[in-house]
Amino acid sequence: MRAAVLHGPGKVVIEERPIPRPDPAELVVRTRAVGVCGSDTHYYDHGRIGSFVVEEPLVLGHEAAGEVAEIGAGVTRVAVGQRVSVEPGVPDMSCRQCLSGRYNLCPNMRFFATPPIDGAFAEYVVVHEAFAHPVPDVIGDDAAALLEPLSVGLWACMKGHVTAASRVLVTGAGPIGLVAVQAALAFGATDVIVSDVNPARLALARELGATETIDARHEGVAQLERPPDVLLECSGHPPAIREAIGALDRAGRAVLVGMGGDEVSLPLSVVQEREIELTGTFRYAGTWPTAIALVASGRIDLDRMVTGTYRLDQTEDALTAGRRDAGTVKVVVHPQT
Repeated sequence: MRAAVLHGPGKVVIEERPIPRPDPAELVVRTRAVGVCGSDTHYYDHGRIGSFVVEEPLVLGHEAAGEVAEIGAGVTRVAVGQRVSVEPGVPDMSCRQCLSGRYNLCPNMRFFATPPIDGAFAEYVVVHEAFAHPVPDVIGDDAAALLEPLSVGLWACMKGHVTAASRVLVTGAGPIGLVAVQAALAFGATDVIVSDVNPARLALARELGATETIDARHEGVAQLERPPDVLLECSGHPPAIREAIGALDRAGRAVLVGMGGDEVSLPLSVVQEREIELTGTFRYAGTWPTAIALVASGRIDLDRMVTGTYRLDQTEDALTAGRRDAGTVKVVVHPQT
């Protein structure tokens, strides 16, 4: 099979590799679509993210979907030929976090495209059967791959306790911010305000259901007539984080989703006096059934976010698409082409 392999910052090589074989509880997926995430681009640019360093050639890509090509001897949940969306992290399923239902916090997690685990920019990948989720035909391959970033948005809403009549502020209208908008609306939020500096992305946020948008180049969230109950912070930009927390209502909840600087200055008096609940969020746990149901029902539109598709041998172009076009939102690699 072919695989797009990162050999160092700015260098991806198309290589021939053996098609992987499954263990008894695993299956082989013929990869049809793989979304490009900001983490993929960061690894391509810098060869590392924090303490995760690319020390050996690495296949990037963790937003994947495809068709089951082979199953292990013990697999019972899926069959050959079935279309699946891949949940890219496999926990040890035995540690305290896993047994408490927080498998996203498993210290022994093996996650696609996180060194040294290879990802999905390849014609075939191996997946544990518990993390290969069947999808109905009403969901296309691109949308099936983007169930992964949607899961990030769903998990953020769960952490923020978004519910009927919630007033939600989303800072950052990148791919995660845009799925967070749709997830919040699906969870029952009546007001979803989006702040960003990119007019095209703000327009897309309105198209996807945002009730109000704020161009952060000219106005701030502090001027909102009514304070929001929940902040889904998807920009990772320290000044934006501080301002948005300061805009929250009393007993508001702030969920930090975006990855930016390692340290952020907090308006401590606001957090204390308003009893703001502040939490981080890391990936997701148990979100795929909800994600599949919401997309299949038409309540969330993932295809609208796709602004470009690329062949496997164009993986470098896909990783750098955002540099060439400010209108880029989400690009997808099709490894079978």
